[in-house]
Amino acid sequence: MNTPAAPGGTSRVAAPTRREQILREAARLFAERGFHGVGVDEIGAAVGISGPGLYRHFAGKDAMLAELLVGISERLLEGGRVRVEASAGDPATLLAALVDGHIDFALDDRPLITLHDRELDRLRHDDRHRVRQLQRQYVELWVATVRDLHPATPESEARAAVHAVFGLLNSTPHLGSGLPDRGATEALLRRLAHGAFGALGD
Repeated sequence: MNTPAAPGGTSRVAAPTRREQILREAARLFAERGFHGVGVDEIGAAVGISGPGLYRHFAGKDAMLAELLVGISERLLEGGRVRVEASAGDPATLLAALVDGHIDFALDDRPLITLHDRELDRLRHDDRHRVRQLQRQYVELWVATVRDLHPATPESEARAAVHAVFGLLNSTPHLGSGLPDRGATEALLRRLAHGAFGALGD
């Protein structure tokens, strides 16, 4: 999708909607202090509206948490499918694109990784089932790509490698201030991920 041109011919990124602002701040606060440690008044204050004003956008904190965790699972899967289409059947190109896309997620959405680890069980059964379903589809997309690239690798080993790489990339919330700058971190994570998958060919 094209972004509209700003004066002077530069591209302009659309400002986040109020719902997006609320979700971003809710994710940050939930990750920092836990779901039960944050009230709607605090989320509202973070975006400049009253706590009760949040109810014009969400039914409550549970609805925010569900939208955050279901939403990121949907975006990861959709992003993966877009990369499949763009790869033109080249598994090496596809795997590189999948790794880069997940690195972007791991660096840009660290609060959501923390939320998933801590709060997934708080979702209603249907929402939790939806998250798990989306995650399985995302994993299988990666497994198929790895097996296309390393056809002699048993499926169980390819799946274990995918989960191991996810664990590696999703460790970013635990690295704290030890992260180097963005470019150096991307390069490090990329080398580590491709090194892990490359070991399947040994």
